[in-house]
Order: sequence, then C-alpha cells, then structure tokens
Amino acid sequence: MKHFKSKLNPILLIGLAVLVSACASKTQVESDLDIAGAPDWINKGTQFLNDKDGRLFHGVGEAPAVGSKSLQKSTADNRARTEVARIFSSFMDAVSTDYTAASSSGGSGISEQALSQQIKAVTKVNLSGVKIIARWKDKKTNIIYSLAELDHEQVKNTVNTTKNMNTDLKRYISTNGANVFDKMQTGE
Repeated sequence: MKHFKSKLNPILLIGLAVLVSACASKTQVESDLDIAGAPDWINKGTQFLNDKDGRLFHGVGEAPAVGSKSLQKSTADNRARTEVARIFSSFMDAVSTDYTAASSSGGSGISEQALSQQIKAVTKVNLSGVKIIARWKDKKTNIIYSLAELDHEQVKNTVNTTKNMNTDLKRYISTNGANVFDKMQTGE
C-alpha cells in the first residue's frame, strides 16, 4: 500500500496542477516600461487602442544610436510599422476565422485559398497606409522611439473600395470588424 501511495502523490499533484491551471483566469500583462519622462505611448507599447480618436492599431519601435541620426529614425520607424503589421495580422486572422465560421454555417463562403489571398491583399494595401505619428529621443540612452498608427476606419474604407473581393467577406469585415477589434483590444 505504501508503494501505491508514493505513485499516487505525483499523479495527484500533476492532476491538481492541470486543474488549477485550467481554472486560472487569463493573465493581464501591463506594458509599462517605466521610462521616466517618456510619453505615455512608449510606456504603453504596441496595442489596440479604442479612444476618442477611434479604433487604432498602434506600434512602437525603437532604435539605438547607430552613428547616423537619419538611419536611426528610419530604423525606429520601420520597427514601429512592423509592430503595427504584427497586430494587424492578428486582427485579420481573427476576422478570417470568424468569417469562416459564420459563412460555413450559412453556406455562402469562399474557398480557404481565395479567402487567404483576399486577406493578404487587404493587409498589404492597409499596411502601406501606416503613418508615423510621433517620435521621442531618450536623452539618457540616445534611443529613438517611433509611434506608428493605422486607423480601423481606413481599413474599412480600403475593404469597401477593393474591387476583387468577395462581397460577403467585404460586408462581414465592414459589419463585424469593429466587434473583432474590440474583442482583441479587451483581450477577450
């Protein structure tokens, strides 16, 4: 009986660990770099932002001093755009998944390959519209930070003017894109 008990304890512990982790709530991580004197957008980091200015994709990039101030700015800008691309891609993946689920139940969908191609085309056009809206240089470290922005309204406008896109997908993005954005912004 003693031998059985020693085998049971590790099994119980593993089971308990799995149960506890399954019941744990989603971890919320604050993106706060605590850089003294830095603008709030740096300390908040890359994010989905829903405020008085609308639904925005914000990307923060940085670049250390590299000898050329122009190259340093360009590097920070490109890294900020890359961050917007990363979160925008996540957004479009979520839209695609939601659309696929909705269209499969209604029977009027498009092939997965066509959907993927259309999403890629919309993504490429929208990412060309990303703007650098702010820069900041940390006087202590000489790191330059850039803030890139893509407005969700621009995404809707791009989708609405795209000619070679399935009309049901267009309608779905225009109608449900804001809901998907809000879910991603709140982490649901």
